[in-house]
Amino acid sequence: MDFYQSAQRTLRTQDNDMAYTTIEKPSDHFDCPIWTGSDSTTTVNGMGFKPDALWVKRYDGAGASIFNNSTLGVAKNWKTTDYSGATDTATYVASYTSDGFTLTGNKADTNDASNKYFSSCWKAGGTSPTQTYVVKVVSDSGNKYRFDNFGTSAVAIQLQEGGVYTFDQADSSNSGHPLRFSTTANGSHGGGSEYTTGVVVSGTPGNAGAKTVITVASSAPTLYYYCTAHSGMGGTANTNVTTGSSNFAGSILSVASPNTTSGFSLVKWVGTGSAGTLGHGLGVAPKIIIAKNMSAGNTGATLNMSKMFVTDPQTDFMQFAWNNSQLGDGADRWNDGAPTTSVFSVGGTSQVNGSSGDCVAYCFAEVQGFSKFGYYTGNGSTNGVTIYCGFKPKWIMVKNISATEDWAVKVSGLTGYGLGGERTRTTKLGDTDSSSNATVNFESTGFRTTTTDAKTNGNGVQYFYMAFAEMPTVGTNGTIALAT
Repeated sequence: MDFYQSAQRTLRTQDNDMAYTTIEKPSDHFDCPIWTGSDSTTTVNGMGFKPDALWVKRYDGAGASIFNNSTLGVAKNWKTTDYSGATDTATYVASYTSDGFTLTGNKADTNDASNKYFSSCWKAGGTSPTQTYVVKVVSDSGNKYRFDNFGTSAVAIQLQEGGVYTFDQADSSNSGHPLRFSTTANGSHGGGSEYTTGVVVSGTPGNAGAKTVITVASSAPTLYYYCTAHSGMGGTANTNVTTGSSNFAGSILSVASPNTTSGFSLVKWVGTGSAGTLGHGLGVAPKIIIAKNMSAGNTGATLNMSKMFVTDPQTDFMQFAWNNSQLGDGADRWNDGAPTTSVFSVGGTSQVNGSSGDCVAYCFAEVQGFSKFGYYTGNGSTNGVTIYCGFKPKWIMVKNISATEDWAVKVSGLTGYGLGGERTRTTKLGDTDSSSNATVNFESTGFRTTTTDAKTNGNGVQYFYMAFAEMPTVGTNGTIALAT
């Protein structure tokens, strides 16, 4: 075998300045499949994971840009190129599969005959999440269960199919109040019986080691948690879902599906119209948040915490769908609060937290060797600026933050657009198809601008970017990964 023609080779490196990755195979968490529309049901598969969030875009002509995710469901789409921002309830995505997704036929923006499409795909929390809830019993019009010191009792919770959930009853307030499950509201007090499938009970409530653990079976019925000794203490446990678990870390109850390995979490909640915090489950502070109230006609907002040339970065936002969007500053979106390792803040504005709205957030934390988010300043030269990411990119998005320019996206491997063809073109977020003047080259450790165009490299202009890896620069074992 010709060593230099192999798909990958490794060389030991002692260069401490090079970033080691924690993800050896980025395609296990992020990928960009391509397909040709067929006007009939089409399955896009062969990915290394079940995608939980899709961003679909036609790349050979005009077409809308569509977000869909498994947490909200297939018939709730966000057309980012529709400036009204209204939710599109068409069924573009028929279902999610273990290694891809199935599209319905004859949809101009996702599956029209002979048109060419790609999708940016992220893996969220996976198929077998684990979660521990600390249970306490409080006096609230009678004794009630509370979880993780959340401010409301006997709440309806969401438990994902395949998930393993521990209800820790060690706190002394649990004494005499065994928590169990039933298919009937209020369990044995409501004429039902105890549900035991996948349930393991340990210890005595109120003492160390006391817990009820449930592994939620596939297609499990809707359950109810209850106290076997006393009536009226519990609530509903929704189990007919495949993505996300209740998160009590914030002041607003959320459903989070975090992938702590890749730094991506899908979060949904019912808007309150008031400022509050939401749990994201990542364990590290997200750097980028894209949020949308799906029940309102607005374009959502983006947030970046890495912007170092303002004094108050936690209020930064850009309207994600607007090609003429510029960086804004205001506390109404993010309540002037920086994300933490457990929560992010929202204000009461309709864009991200309108009262009773179905709201969703895409939360991204940087992971060395896999993702990089930040800013650079253009130099207006075809011998442009080089942005170090610590990996060869698979996907980048760039936006001029101070002028009415397009959001530009480049993906490797698009025939005629990416590394397999005309390397100069960049697909735009807007309805138009591509741009031959917003040129960006992918390199082994990042990307380089090669244009004077203000979309990606105006002289002295500042740009926001997101990048995800195709190949890390340095592997987990200190080896250099080289792709052919």
